[in-house]
Amino acid sequence: MPNLFRTTAFKLTAIYLVIFALFAGFVLGYVAWNAKRLLDDQIRSTIDAEIQGLAEQQRLGGIRRLVNIIERRSRGPGASLYLVTTPVGERLAGNVEALQPGALDRPGESEIEYSRSSDALDTPSRAIVRVFMLPGGFRLLVGRDLEERDRLGVVIRRAAGWSLLLVFVLGCFASWFVARRVLKRIDDMTDTAQTIMAGDLKGRLAISGTGDELDRLALNLNAMLDRIGELMAGMQEVSDNIAHDLKTPLTRLRNRAEEALRTAQSPDELRGALDASIDEADNLIRVFNALLMIARLETGRINDSMAELDLSEVVSGLAELYEPLAEEAGLEIVTEVTPNLRVSGNRELIGQALANLIDNALKYGKPTGDAVPVVRVAAGVVGEQIELTVADHGPGIPEADRGRVLERFVRLDQSRSKPGFGLGLSLAAGVVRLHGGLIRLEDNAPGLRVVMLLPEAPRKPVETAGEGALPASTAQANPAGLQSV
Repeated sequence: MPNLFRTTAFKLTAIYLVIFALFAGFVLGYVAWNAKRLLDDQIRSTIDAEIQGLAEQQRLGGIRRLVNIIERRSRGPGASLYLVTTPVGERLAGNVEALQPGALDRPGESEIEYSRSSDALDTPSRAIVRVFMLPGGFRLLVGRDLEERDRLGVVIRRAAGWSLLLVFVLGCFASWFVARRVLKRIDDMTDTAQTIMAGDLKGRLAISGTGDELDRLALNLNAMLDRIGELMAGMQEVSDNIAHDLKTPLTRLRNRAEEALRTAQSPDELRGALDASIDEADNLIRVFNALLMIARLETGRINDSMAELDLSEVVSGLAELYEPLAEEAGLEIVTEVTPNLRVSGNRELIGQALANLIDNALKYGKPTGDAVPVVRVAAGVVGEQIELTVADHGPGIPEADRGRVLERFVRLDQSRSKPGFGLGLSLAAGVVRLHGGLIRLEDNAPGLRVVMLLPEAPRKPVETAGEGALPASTAQANPAGLQSV
C-alpha cells in the first residue's frame, strides 16, 4: 500500500479528483445561485403585481376598501404577507404581527425578519417585502415568505454534499484501482529488468496490447534490448573473427622476424625481413583503423563534420582516379553521373565508401566467359534520394550471403585467395547508415550490383568546382588504404 500511494498514477488521479471536485462544487454552487436568483425574481414580480393591484383598489375605493381586501387575503393560506398601518404605525389589517424596528420607515424593497403571530416572536422568519406609501400617510407592506427558497437551498446543499462525498469515494476507489493496475505492470517490468540484469538477455517486457504509453515504452525498450543483443552478438562475432583472422598475419609477422634472426647472414637480408615485417604491420594497422572507423560510424560521433557537397564531383573524381588500376586488372570503368547531385554528408567518408566498392569490383569483378569486362559506376536521382551504384560482371554474391557480407570480417570462400580482411563492405554500410541512407546488394546478371541510396539535400544555388576536377580532400584519400581490408 505505501508503494501504491507513492505511484505517479495515484498522485495524478488524486489531483484529477481534487480538480473535478472543485469543478463539481463550482457547478453546483452556480446552479444553486441561479435557482435562488430565479426564485427571488419570481417573488419580486409577484409582489410588484400585487402592489399595483392593491394600489388601484385603494385609489378606487379608499383606505376602507383596501383594508377589507387585505383582511380577506390575509386569512387565506400561502406565503404571501400583507400589512396596512396608519401613519403612526398602528396595524389596521394583515397577517404580519411583528417586524424589525424601522422596517416600515424604508419605502421600497428589502429582506427582513418578521413574525406572523405573537407566539412566534422568538423564532422569526425571513421574507422579501416592499413598502408602499399610500395617500394620507398610510403604509402598505406586501411580501413573500422565503421558507420555500430556504428549503430549496437546503435540498441543494444536501445534494451537493452527498454528490461530492460520492465523487470523493468513487475517486479514491478509481485512484486505487488505476494505481494498482499501473503498479502491477511497472512491477512486472521491474522484475523483467532485474532478470535481464542478472544475465538473461532473452527476457522481454510484456505487452498488454492496449497501445497505451506503457505498451509504447515496453515496445521501445524491447527494441532497444533487441539492438543490444544484436550488438553483443556482433561484438562476440567480431572478437572471434579478430582472433581468427588476425592470428594468421600476426603469426606470419612473428615467423618472419624469427626466421630473419635465425637465417639472415647480411644486413641486406635483415633489411628485407624488416621491410616485409613493416608491410605486414601496416596491413594490421589498416585493419584496426578500419575497425575504429566502423565503430565511430555506428556511434554517430562524426555527425558534426557534415556539410553539403556535390556528389557528382566525388564520383567522377574517384572513377578517374581508379582508371589506371582498372586497366592493370584488364577492366574498364564506365561512369554515368548526373551533374550537380547535392547531398549533406562527410566528403571523406562517402569517398572512402565508394572507393571500397570500386576496389572490390576491381578485385572480385573480373568476368568469366563472354561477359563484358566493365565496371559501371553510376549516380542519379531516384525520387527524393540519390542512387549511387557500382556494378560488375564477375561471379557475384549468392543471395543467401548478401546480408552476411555486410558484417565485419566476413569473407566468402571464393574471395579468400584475394588480399583483404572483409571490412570494406562493412565500412561502406556504416557510412550509408550514418548518412540516413540504405545499401542494397543486387544481382547484376551476371555479377554484383551494389546500390547506395542517400537523401538528397535541398537544392539551392551553390558554386561548384570545375567539371572533372577532383576535390582535394578526395584526392588525398588513399584508395589503396581501407578498401583493401
